[in-house]
Amino acid sequence: MRKLIVAEFVSLDGVMQAPGGAEEDTDGGFAHGGWTMPYWHDEIGAHFFKAMDDCDTFLLGRKTWEGHAVFETMEEGDPFGDLMKGMRKYVVSTTLESTDAWRNSTIIRDNVVEEVQKLKEQPGKNIYVDGSSVLVHTLAENNLVDEYSLLVYPLVLGGGKRVFPDDLHINLELIETKPFPTGVVSMRYAVKNA
Repeated sequence: MRKLIVAEFVSLDGVMQAPGGAEEDTDGGFAHGGWTMPYWHDEIGAHFFKAMDDCDTFLLGRKTWEGHAVFETMEEGDPFGDLMKGMRKYVVSTTLESTDAWRNSTIIRDNVVEEVQKLKEQPGKNIYVDGSSVLVHTLAENNLVDEYSLLVYPLVLGGGKRVFPDDLHINLELIETKPFPTGVVSMRYAVKNA
């Protein structure tokens, strides 16, 4: 069975909201968008590229899928852009009308838990989820996550959307850590199912 990996940029206090830009996600009045930018390092980019190479499918919520669709506009021949465009994508949405914005995309409208279980049972590489806070919570609550791959940033944001839902107990096993020169630490955890 394929592994489903939740990969997130996360602050020390567990916030995952709007890591890339000020206008990325202002839900709830979030005013700290773009908080990862001061900590960028090429080693983080290489880490991300390797993670993408180990999967062949994205599973995303609608807002994250729409944000990531910018990769469709990258020139052909860009190694990262080509990798992202070539992936199979599943977007969970009841409101999205078309997947024309990003090739190789399919909408999951209903029975999300059952559809994700079917995806996991198909042959292939890992399934990768990033962003998508509502979807990530649903996956965690239904025991569908096999691994959490977190890039932990050395700052506290004080509020925002979090990786883990409230009142959910999950046992994890640390499988890898790697520090980066800017103070970011990669932490990979396998989910230990009881």
